[in-house]
Amino acid sequence: MTYANAGLGSASHLCGLLFMHAIETQFTTVSYKGTGPAMNDLLGGQVDFICDAQTPGTAGSIQGGRVKVYGVTTRARVSTLPGIPTLEEQGLKGFEAVVWRGLYAPKGTPPPALNKLGFSLREALRDPEFRSNLAKLGTEPVPENRATPEALRNLLKLEIDKWGAAIRKAGKYAD
Repeated sequence: MTYANAGLGSASHLCGLLFMHAIETQFTTVSYKGTGPAMNDLLGGQVDFICDAQTPGTAGSIQGGRVKVYGVTTRARVSTLPGIPTLEEQGLKGFEAVVWRGLYAPKGTPPPALNKLGFSLREALRDPEFRSNLAKLGTEPVPENRATPEALRNLLKLEIDKWGAAIRKAGKYAD
């Protein structure tokens, strides 16, 4: 079987590596220059599957039935695809691959600036219009208590530990 990804080091590449690591199976990896070309070849039958985020660019193919979704890689079902079970629900215990974002500032940024940035982020997370726009993109905001520098540091450590094992086993790294 072949699995497409949006390029070496992309979220879809890492998701595929984690999936192969979790099920202890190897697939032929086909890297593309972006999700669009990978999705085109999936639709055309040149590759067997892709592990990628539901985005506005892929949602139409999913909702139009041109792409079969086997499961979501989040811990809970996603609101935009409520009928699709998680991979964990289907027996792949502990599997989670999500795309997340963080806000970063250069080392040495004055604490008042960092405090203002954190305050603005938490304020945005309370804004219904902001949350609605995120939902349209197929993403959900973190709870406000996780929108802190400490929470981001903890998440980064967990993610490095989780992804590092799959990447080392594959022996493939981003350029």
